[in-house]
This record gives sequence, C-alpha cells and structure tokens, in this order.
Amino acid sequence: MKLKLDENLDARLVPLLAAEGFDADSVRDEGLSGSQDEAVYDVCKSSERVLITLDLDFSNPLRFPPAETRGIVVVRPPRALLPVIQATLWSALAQLKTGSVDGKL
Repeated sequence: MKLKLDENLDARLVPLLAAEGFDADSVRDEGLSGSQDEAVYDVCKSSERVLITLDLDFSNPLRFPPAETRGIVVVRPPRALLPVIQATLWSALAQLKTGSVDGKL
C-alpha cells in the first residue's frame, strides 16, 4: 500500500513504515511543505496514495471527499508526542495491511 505522510507527521516515521512493508513518502519529500490542503489532497489522488495526517480539516468529507482517494487516515493521538503518535498510527496498521481504506475516511 502506498502512503503519504502529511507535513504534520515526523519524517522519521517514513522509514519505520517502509520497514513494515509500506511504500511510504511524505509531503516534505515532494517539496509540498506549506502547501494548501487542497494541493496535498490532489497529489495524494494523482499518486494514488493514502494520506496519513493529524489535520482534522481532512476529516471534512464535503471539502475532501474520501471516495475520490485511496483513503484518508486522520490520526488522533491523545498527545502530540512522537512516541504517542507512532503508537496510535501503529494501532491502525493492521487495518491498513489487511483491509482496504480505499475511498474511506
């Protein structure tokens, strides 16, 4: 599965996700840091990547219809600390590995 981490997620997660078998890159890798959310959404659609983000704006299906994407995963950790974010994201990995998030939020 191809993933794209939003700029609000630590780039150190990319190699960790790759070690789990995902084709992962980040918004930073594409030089999209500081871009509008719509640009990030469009890049994820065109590159057929699941967007992984902390940004609640992407949870608005009227603004960012998940049906047009490979999926949008909004990670909501109890605290915005790297180990907590990583643990929260890892809890979703089983679904990402075994199930499809295609077109889903």
